[in-house]
Amino acid sequence: MLFKGTNIKNPSKMSIVLILVGFVTIFGGFYFFLSLAEEVLENESFQIDEVINQFIISINAPWLTNLMGYITETGSVIWITIGTIIVVVYLLFFSKKSNWMATFLIINMVGISGLTKGLKLLFERERPEVIAQYDGTGFSFPSGHSTGAVTFYGFMIYLIAVSRISRFWKWMINLFLGFWIVIVSLSRVVIGVHYITDIIAGLIFGLAWLLVCIAALEVMLWRKRKDKKSDLILNERGFLKR
Repeated sequence: MLFKGTNIKNPSKMSIVLILVGFVTIFGGFYFFLSLAEEVLENESFQIDEVINQFIISINAPWLTNLMGYITETGSVIWITIGTIIVVVYLLFFSKKSNWMATFLIINMVGISGLTKGLKLLFERERPEVIAQYDGTGFSFPSGHSTGAVTFYGFMIYLIAVSRISRFWKWMINLFLGFWIVIVSLSRVVIGVHYITDIIAGLIFGLAWLLVCIAALEVMLWRKRKDKKSDLILNERGFLKR
């Protein structure tokens, strides 16, 4: 866990920084998300959407569209679902980590799926273009590929961060995963099935939900460690039956 060894009465500087960053990200992100959402509900157009669309048109080429078509598949429901199942099976049967990690990964992914679908039905924003080949159907706001990518690959970043691999490889892998989240999200704009504001909203909302799930997991793991430590102390003092 991220806060392993942290004393609640004397928290480390790192734990304080992570908590503060988490709070700022969640509240700041939700404020920006709600500002976007209000404009979407009122059917307001965003200048940034038009600017980005014109820029994409000016640089786009068949090879770039094809490349982004392959990349965008790694944020699809099928890909993310298969990836989640593989990781859950690994955590449950091949890893020594707490089963709570697998449980919260499931909560993380099932939760974001339901929340994203609910938001799409609430805002009912039409897509710039409907392309079934790239899952470009249904409503547009927020981007489901963005919410799915940031929650799934973001949870992978968390698992790497709490793993025992070297710090160098933690940085290398997690930087790549962070880069991949951005690329998968932007691919939706390049292939023309989302506005950039759909992507921004999806990343903000997905990141907020991810942080909530990780925070809840960390609290659960901390309580388990605390209970286990208390049991050991009681056992050593002879208060627990053998």
